[in-house]
Amino acid sequence: LSLMLSGNRVVFSVMAAERPVAAALQDVLTRIGQAALRSQRPGMVRLVAVSKTKPVPALLEAYEAGHRVFGENYVQELLDKVPQMPSDIQWHFIGHLQSNKVKAVVEGVPNLAMVETVDSTKLADKLNKAWEAMRKTAPLPILVQVNTSGEESKYGVEPSDCVPVAVHVARKCPHLRLAGFMTIGQQDYTSRPENFTTLAKCRDDVAAELGMQPDQLELSMGMSGDFEQAVEMGSNNVRIGSTIFGARDYSLKPAIPKKAEPSS
Repeated sequence: LSLMLSGNRVVFSVMAAERPVAAALQDVLTRIGQAALRSQRPGMVRLVAVSKTKPVPALLEAYEAGHRVFGENYVQELLDKVPQMPSDIQWHFIGHLQSNKVKAVVEGVPNLAMVETVDSTKLADKLNKAWEAMRKTAPLPILVQVNTSGEESKYGVEPSDCVPVAVHVARKCPHLRLAGFMTIGQQDYTSRPENFTTLAKCRDDVAAELGMQPDQLELSMGMSGDFEQAVEMGSNNVRIGSTIFGARDYSLKPAIPKKAEPSS
């Protein structure tokens, strides 16, 4: 409970007790805003509320507090939640996406706003074909996932391969829009500064190859343990789950994937 003074009376705010998700969401947004100000980029950071394993009522609390961008890691969980949530939500898929699940995601999520985890030209081609079949008027924004830490347990292209994969998306996949790059953190879901600078270098190299300005490409980096540092180092998109929704009950999720997933 927070204590506030109103004239000579003491008024207790019970928001944190009665609406814990809304209160935590506001705290995270405030911290993002402060970090963006420190980096002289106010209003330029998107918050993806990562809701994997969380029940729909928790998502609705965040929605009712004004949030619209949510991220899910698992295809079936996403497909289960989409029809239970309002249609103006912007869904980001942030987990490892197998090629054989592309059609299910594209067809089952009408308001799919972004796939953040494209890690091969094969996956890009599958998404491009599926999005074309849906006859969408605008291309699907995607991020190329980069394994900036060099850990075998992580998905993502090697930094040395980010240019050819990104250029393939930009030049060979007309139904996709190369929106930028994404990385996940260390095993404890935090990142060292060099993880962030590696992703920024990938962005800069691709921008030079494609004749773009670097700021035309997003950087998705930063989770619960490191999002303020990530914003200060140039992140446009942070993925935060447990800080908003609380600790996860992993007995509620599908089988553990073979490699680490973008979490929170």
